[in-house]
Amino acid sequence: MFYLCTPIFIPKTLEKETIYILAIESSCDDTSAAVLKNDTVLSNVVASQEIHEEYGGVVPELASRAHQQNIVPVVNQALAQANIDKKQLSAIAFTRGPGLMGSLLVGTSFAKSLALGLDIPLIEVNHMQAHILAHFINDASMAKPSFPFLALTISGGHTQIVKVSDYFKMEILGQTLDDAVGEAFDKSAKLLGLPYPGGPLIDKYATHGNPLKFPFPKPKVKGLDFSFSGLKTSILYFIQKKTAHNPNFIKENLEDICASVQYTIVNILMDKLKKATKLTGIKEVAIGGGVSANSGIRKALKDVQKSHQWNVYLPNFEYCTDNAAMIGIVGYLKFKNKDFSAQDITAKARYAIS
Repeated sequence: MFYLCTPIFIPKTLEKETIYILAIESSCDDTSAAVLKNDTVLSNVVASQEIHEEYGGVVPELASRAHQQNIVPVVNQALAQANIDKKQLSAIAFTRGPGLMGSLLVGTSFAKSLALGLDIPLIEVNHMQAHILAHFINDASMAKPSFPFLALTISGGHTQIVKVSDYFKMEILGQTLDDAVGEAFDKSAKLLGLPYPGGPLIDKYATHGNPLKFPFPKPKVKGLDFSFSGLKTSILYFIQKKTAHNPNFIKENLEDICASVQYTIVNILMDKLKKATKLTGIKEVAIGGGVSANSGIRKALKDVQKSHQWNVYLPNFEYCTDNAAMIGIVGYLKFKNKDFSAQDITAKARYAIS
């Protein structure tokens, strides 16, 4: 009896000294490709999509179309910057999920086709896992956390506290029950009339404002879980009440409002993280995800590092937002474990790390 199955490409040798990984990231609205030589980044190219700015948020259909336009030139540029030929590649790593399905399909289909054409292994990567493991990129400017450590993953779609016992042994200790922290930043910015993406603008204006000027309530959520929907509502009612009496209130108080909003969000995150370190006894703490570039969060972590004797690990800014280098480091680690994917693999919009 014969069985027809989808092949998994196994490299001819896993013992060669140099492993070249081409990584592809297309989970949302950034098309990115990177080349890694073992755990060292040779190139990390990102093409952003400005078209979403006029809509105040990412439009999935437009994002997938832009990925189709960008992916070939981005991959070509990554290979050119790395100064290698595609025939030198050892494997193709790609983001399988989580993310926007249309966007993921573009990256997944391209990665599968290229791996098949080059007859090299295909490696699926979890996007959120990659944010955490970006800390293990060989970069002299970044220290690597020791296992076990706690990872705070903060982005437009996720807010999680993860216990990381090994590269691929992760446990979610707490997560948002509704909105993610990045969404809270962006929607608060929208209430203030700031353009998309508004999170970085709140961070910018907050540096010049008084964080104690306008107190906002912090949600009471049990355990290590988060909630940000109530905070967004309180900010909405606050703005409506103030502008009803003074139409110029936002303009006259923008920096103080932004500082107060950011101060509240940062404190929510830090309260839960402090609780997590107390419950687990783990004082190795790393952050990842797009919101980890926020200056208020980075400063708060540095302050707690001194007061609570934590070892804090902050990723370089180029590894905070969606990028293929973080996909590549996971691809490299999986390559060493011979953890390859079959050609019938599909994208997953929802994809838990544990």
